[in-house]
Amino acid sequence: MQGTSKEGSVSKIVAQESFKKKSDVHLARKIWHISGVMLLFIGYEVLPVAASKIGILLLFCLFVGIDLYRLRNRNFNVLITHYLRPIMRQSEIDHLAGTTFLMAGVSILIHFFDPIVVKLSLIFLALADPIASYFGIRFGKDKIWGEKTLQGFLAGFFVCSGCSFLFLYLHDYNLWRAVVVSFIGGLIGSLAELVPIAKMDDNLTIPVASGLGLSLVFYIFGFL
Repeated sequence: MQGTSKEGSVSKIVAQESFKKKSDVHLARKIWHISGVMLLFIGYEVLPVAASKIGILLLFCLFVGIDLYRLRNRNFNVLITHYLRPIMRQSEIDHLAGTTFLMAGVSILIHFFDPIVVKLSLIFLALADPIASYFGIRFGKDKIWGEKTLQGFLAGFFVCSGCSFLFLYLHDYNLWRAVVVSFIGGLIGSLAELVPIAKMDDNLTIPVASGLGLSLVFYIFGFL
């Protein structure tokens, strides 16, 4: 692979540029993440399901194709990482980008889960990870799982619970069942963000784990 040739990895070539680490707040990346996933949500909401599936699959192929080519072509990688520096992490320079894993997770979600589960899982993906990360980095004091903190977990829980209740309320579900499901949904979204699965990228695991958990809960409460 050219990016790791004897002439040096791309990360060494662009070392003089400032790239954020996972431990940084990195607001530009969080804004990119939230806006990108919400655009996917809006697209899924307004387009027919079949068209959404085709569109997401094409986007996934586009992103993974560019990402793989970037890793095999050092000059292209240097160019891409230079211009995407505001939203890239240092760890992504010589590895697949988080957006590729995100598109893989969204593609699995849209192709294999019920539309109501897809919509709520996309909201979790858009908001839970960046908000939990922000509060964890800025205010986190009590670590509960690796580098994850209680403060970040609670932020993710309240966001997912609130979004679940608002989503179910706007879709005219029974109020009291919506309250209970929203509480459980908050746990599902926050746990999906908190607990790593086999060291896989959370952009992939959060939508899939949320989809599985919400499918089970919605089935039990008769929402599916």
